[in-house]
Amino acid sequence: MPVILIANPKGGVGKSTIASNVAGYLARQGHAVMLGDVDRQQSSRRWLALRPAQLPPIQGWGMVDEHLAKPPKGVSHVVLDTPAGLHGKPLEDLVRIADKLLIPLQPSLFDIQATYDFVAELHDLRRRRHGAGPKLAVVGMRAKEGTLSVEQLQQFLQTQEVPVLGYLRDTQNYVQLAARGASLWDVAPSRVERDLAQWQPLCAWLDS
Repeated sequence: MPVILIANPKGGVGKSTIASNVAGYLARQGHAVMLGDVDRQQSSRRWLALRPAQLPPIQGWGMVDEHLAKPPKGVSHVVLDTPAGLHGKPLEDLVRIADKLLIPLQPSLFDIQATYDFVAELHDLRRRRHGAGPKLAVVGMRAKEGTLSVEQLQQFLQTQEVPVLGYLRDTQNYVQLAARGASLWDVAPSRVERDLAQWQPLCAWLDS
């Protein structure tokens, strides 16, 4: 059962946006998906509560005495949305069960600095586990082409030993879909054609 962890210790980088759309993509492929919300804000759980019954089902879990509940029976894929400030033992526990770890990152100095430390911590965990650990990747969030901030983000990512899956544009599509409990794969492709194209490398990574 693949476990996909969406993590970055910086708040507001788009973790729940990525997590809900990853879950939506996997559900549209016919997988039995669970979207687990480890974040106390429970953004992904609220998204699930809004999800219309006619869309491909996605199951959820909550927090039970501050510990993760087990996935429901029959689940084939797990997506975990994580809180800001994740590090140390809680991060190590989640990394231990993850097969893939996706790091959303916005083009800002504060996000870049936080992500630099986070990636260093992940590499340290891998060394302590003798090379074992989830497959890592980064995706740029709310990226505006041709801006200095995106150029700085690209330069930073070139220095990291983590593959970059692409850059997702700043668009109201994600906001409007989230308000309806939907993902990019739950509406007519013509409405989100540009966004689906940006997701192709990420989907290929998920499928690999």
